[in-house]
Amino acid sequence: MKLPKPNFSFASLYKNSKLLIGAGVVFVLYIILRNSVFYAEPGYVYHVRTILGNEHAVSDVGYQFFFFGRWNSWKRATTVQAVLGGHANNVSAENESKQGGSASLPPLNIMFLDQVDADAQATVRFSIPTDQEGFLNLAHEYRTPDNFLRTALIPAFKETLQATASLMSAEDYYSGGRTEFNTEFENQMANGIYIVRREERRESVQRERLSSANATLGKEQKEYDDEIKISFEVKKRLDENGVPLRKKQKFTGFGVQVVDARVTDMRPNSRFIDRMQLKQKASADRAIAREQRIQEEEQRLLAIARGEREVAERQAEAKVNQIQKTTDAETEKQLALTEAQKFKEQAEIQKVTAEIQLEKARIEAETKRTLADAEAYQKKVILEADNALAQKLEAEIEIQKLWADAFAKRQVPTNVFGSNGNTPTGSDSETKAFMQMLTLDAAKRLSYDRDIKK
Repeated sequence: MKLPKPNFSFASLYKNSKLLIGAGVVFVLYIILRNSVFYAEPGYVYHVRTILGNEHAVSDVGYQFFFFGRWNSWKRATTVQAVLGGHANNVSAENESKQGGSASLPPLNIMFLDQVDADAQATVRFSIPTDQEGFLNLAHEYRTPDNFLRTALIPAFKETLQATASLMSAEDYYSGGRTEFNTEFENQMANGIYIVRREERRESVQRERLSSANATLGKEQKEYDDEIKISFEVKKRLDENGVPLRKKQKFTGFGVQVVDARVTDMRPNSRFIDRMQLKQKASADRAIAREQRIQEEEQRLLAIARGEREVAERQAEAKVNQIQKTTDAETEKQLALTEAQKFKEQAEIQKVTAEIQLEKARIEAETKRTLADAEAYQKKVILEADNALAQKLEAEIEIQKLWADAFAKRQVPTNVFGSNGNTPTGSDSETKAFMQMLTLDAAKRLSYDRDIKK
């Protein structure tokens, strides 16, 4: 039986060797890439060491080459917090397989200045340097983020929180000092812990009695029972320039900065809570009593105000009446004075008028007298000139008219009987004789001479 001849040739050998070499090159490249390239995530700084002994910091995002070296990642911002649900050893650091880098601790028990303990919950966020020198110094000092958290950040976090609690009492904290506490905590985390000195002060407090068995004294009681009040004061130590001395934070020397620091919760012990509740109750009772006292005081003031208002109203009413009466009296007085002044002025006017009228009457009388004198003189002159011929003639004519009128109207009987041959009574001759007698009598009465003088 003959064996078959192997199918072998140099061409096939050459072809297979090329395939093997190519596969080997690919395999080698795969090994190199697998052990010399990694992807840099954002938000991390990488400490890269090569097989040749070189190291550098990588903060850029993307694929990085480290040639068969080693690398580990550091978070740019690391968080240390004390919260409910945290554990004492719950520290997660960055490594090649897991990217963590934070510490979650349980609430820290701290002691305030007045010896009151409380469970504090706080959070601090740190930022590590990204420059080559600063980051490499940090990496050389602590080697891993785990060591950095355990030996630098967590102790500083605990120490600063306790140091801040030592600056104030629990009552001050719960009486409005929370903001101050948070500010001091952040300040000390960033710039260092204050070096302080705790001093005890004793103050003598003297209180006055508000009541006693001696009711005659009332509230004016004598002082008694000198009490000693003990208080603690924390004073910051100062240098020669007056600047507070501080204990520097070690991590700040490597360029690590505090980004944020907050105290989120503070829960004191049950005894303090009971005391605060009693204090709140007492404060509430005092507030209620104060409000009641204020209410009573307001009621008293209201009663006083009402009384004062009534008195003021009566006084105002009396004052109004008084003013009204005074005004009326003053008005009557002014009216009387005005009336008197009016009468006086009228009297003066009447007096002046009377004087004027008197003067006028006097002047008129004087004028009339003068006119009468002139007329009498004129008449006298006229009469003396013609012996009053015109007047006498006028009088004579009037007399003759009267007699003639009377004669014409006499009652004459139709038949007249007489005796002795004489004219009977009532004849014309008899009437003529009677008229002559009356004329003579009138002339006698007028006392004038009928004769005309030559």
